[in-house]
Amino acid sequence: MYLSANYSTKPFEMVDVKLFAGSASPILAERIADFYGDKLGNCKVNKFSDGEMQPVIQESVRGSYVFFIQSTFPPTENLMELLLMIDGAKRASAGYITAVIPYFGYARQDRKDKPRVPISAKLIANILQAAGVDRLMTMDLHADQIQGFFDIPVDHLSSDAIFHPYLNQFDLSNTVFASPDVGGVKRARNFARIFGSDLVICDKERRKANEVKKITVIGEVDGRDVILIDDLVDTAGTLCRAADALLEKGAKSVKALCTHPVLSGNAYENINNSQLEKLIVTDTIPLRETSPKIEVLTASKLFARAIRNTHEFKSIAALFV
Repeated sequence: MYLSANYSTKPFEMVDVKLFAGSASPILAERIADFYGDKLGNCKVNKFSDGEMQPVIQESVRGSYVFFIQSTFPPTENLMELLLMIDGAKRASAGYITAVIPYFGYARQDRKDKPRVPISAKLIANILQAAGVDRLMTMDLHADQIQGFFDIPVDHLSSDAIFHPYLNQFDLSNTVFASPDVGGVKRARNFARIFGSDLVICDKERRKANEVKKITVIGEVDGRDVILIDDLVDTAGTLCRAADALLEKGAKSVKALCTHPVLSGNAYENINNSQLEKLIVTDTIPLRETSPKIEVLTASKLFARAIRNTHEFKSIAALFV
């Protein structure tokens, strides 16, 4: 007999598993539920005239394994809604609460790199735990060490399980993988190792946040097809500048794989007017508009498998490859 991680004494076949969608991720949550083989639970969000939220879980969750699916991209109401749902489930005697956060917001502020700034990722970790979450499930954190900010289990899924099968469809014999900045070298190196290719680094010098002053290409790209690898794309300024720099060095073509399509500001305009051939992203964040250059792969199957393995007390290690 398998016992739940909290207080339930039922075997896992008998434990109720309930999936709920936050307002920020309804489509992704629906896809996850479809792959999981269940329907989303009933939850609605009431709003007062001043915008204050009151999530209402409209079915019993007593003793259940509850999974709240919500990415925490801006506005901050998305995070607040998730916290309120967690608190509501805790007060309704849920057996075990997992926050499924495909895109973990504020992850870029993971250290104190200048005086008098917050370590926002750590603060978010503290708030989630204070709200009553028992487990976190996320994908491609901006910095791996954020897992250590939590004192609860963290399932840190990798988009490699999505992008690798996608790339296997193509002939990559002339391809090199590139990191758009020094911080992403580990991620790009892993792709180069898996596909037996070379690695290129774009050394980025910034004027300020979201503004690149200069990019220097380190490595040989002449006549090669280049694939840039990054965990997220925000204004797309770095990717577009990197594509320009790579093509100036003789690259044949430039594509990009980015897990989280933040795509703020003039991102869509930047991408559409850039020399990037294609940008491939996942659906951890819904696109605000369409673009002929952007292709979306779903992360729903990966999260559905992780959810099932979690509540059945099975390893999720196989999901990392």
